[in-house]
Amino acid sequence: MTLSDRTKYYIAETICLLYILLFIYASASKLMDFQHFRIQLGQSPLLSAFAEQIAVIVPVSEIIICVLLLFPRYKASGLFAAYGLMVMFTAYIFIILNYTAFVPCSCGGVLEKLGWQSHLVFNLFFVFLAVLGIILYKNSGTQKFHAVNNKKLTALFSAITISSISVVVVMFIFSEKIIHYHNRLTRRFPQTPIEKVNGKDLKLNSFYIAGADSFHIFLGNSTAPLLITTLNTHLTITGQKMIELNRKNLPFRGIRLSVRSPYFFAADGSVPCVFRGRIENWKAELAYKGGEYFTTTQALDSVSVAVVANNSRTGDNVLGIINVGEKKNTILNPSILQKQFDGVFDTDGHLLYSSGLDKIVYLYYYRNQFTIADKGLKIIGRGTTIDTISRAKLNIAKDKKHQQRKFSTPPLYVNKNSAVYKNLLFVNSAIPGRFEEDRIWEEASIIDVYNLNDKSYLLSFCIYHLNGRKMKSFIVQNDNLYVLIGTQIIRYKIGTKITSKYTK
Repeated sequence: MTLSDRTKYYIAETICLLYILLFIYASASKLMDFQHFRIQLGQSPLLSAFAEQIAVIVPVSEIIICVLLLFPRYKASGLFAAYGLMVMFTAYIFIILNYTAFVPCSCGGVLEKLGWQSHLVFNLFFVFLAVLGIILYKNSGTQKFHAVNNKKLTALFSAITISSISVVVVMFIFSEKIIHYHNRLTRRFPQTPIEKVNGKDLKLNSFYIAGADSFHIFLGNSTAPLLITTLNTHLTITGQKMIELNRKNLPFRGIRLSVRSPYFFAADGSVPCVFRGRIENWKAELAYKGGEYFTTTQALDSVSVAVVANNSRTGDNVLGIINVGEKKNTILNPSILQKQFDGVFDTDGHLLYSSGLDKIVYLYYYRNQFTIADKGLKIIGRGTTIDTISRAKLNIAKDKKHQQRKFSTPPLYVNKNSAVYKNLLFVNSAIPGRFEEDRIWEEASIIDVYNLNDKSYLLSFCIYHLNGRKMKSFIVQNDNLYVLIGTQIIRYKIGTKITSKYTK
């Protein structure tokens, strides 16, 4: 059956009308909820780095194509443009489904009504309609381009197809590089990277995490400094013990416990002293006393503890290691902590140790930087988080009466809490990113994950508040994430989106 030129024309006109309806609806839905559309693009594993530009370009392009399709003189150009745009959308969805680490939420418009697979079919159908419409217009004799031969028409289709797919692929490649290595605070939240397993009410909010191994979590207590509480991985309390020290006549101010199974350390930097014992009996002997005063401790192995000490000459913070074995000594490296203007407050931070990498990690509180060092305090490398604050924003005043320096205004935290496991650094950020809704920050704490091997950003996830209480601290052990929130300790299961990145 051969269609008349008039029938071909009407079918082609119907295809144009369908495209106009589609693009008017799609562009209007994006522009009416532009902020949401831009946020969702920011979460895309393909387009994160270009979200701001694409959020404008896509609806504007759809409107321009609608205008072209309204005028007979430009219908052919409009159909070719519609074909190219739909090929881009189709390539985007195909890459999302087959070549990205996760499938993001919808991006507005029709995508909110269809699943990704369904939308792929929907796009392919409209790609077919565009091709059909162009061929029918060519053969109807009503358009100027009917004189174009089939060979040129095929070449034109091929050029548009290759160009459209290439644009999406290039954006994907560059976006991945920018997000992972040159990110300026654009987070990705893949679906369900962690899953809540169980929780336990500890009845008190004075607990802190002193350490963990494959079978236990060890909790210290700030109001009962020598009390150690042991839980198994099911969060059942398996023991509570008062640690016995062989020296109790020291002027302790704040003993802090740090467990590196099968040993534990009790330290008070205001004395300064370090006790060491075994977790099998929770008895500790004074292993080191004297030397530099220190504020923070982190057990490294059976005979050494990393500390943030105070330089006796300048008063600046300095990273050190106290050896409590046969050769008792303290090693200091003033070059690890980088002074910006104060040397004390501006270098405050989180002292971490990865037994998997056998490396020390120091993450600053008030700026987007961290340093990696070995146990000899040799600097292995420095890195930055995706937060943009590279210089601490602090206002410090001197209290002449008490001869103290204090914050004159509350400091701006960049990194509130942190943990490290193997090659991954987990950072509880305090700075909202681009394309993030205020609601997320009102309801949850945001954890950013970094690969220390290449200092790249991987992904982010949320730990939701509990009864209005925010997360206090957390630790990662194997595929478990343990979180203290108020009086509760919560266990989360870490999914393969994260655990697959562990260095074997």
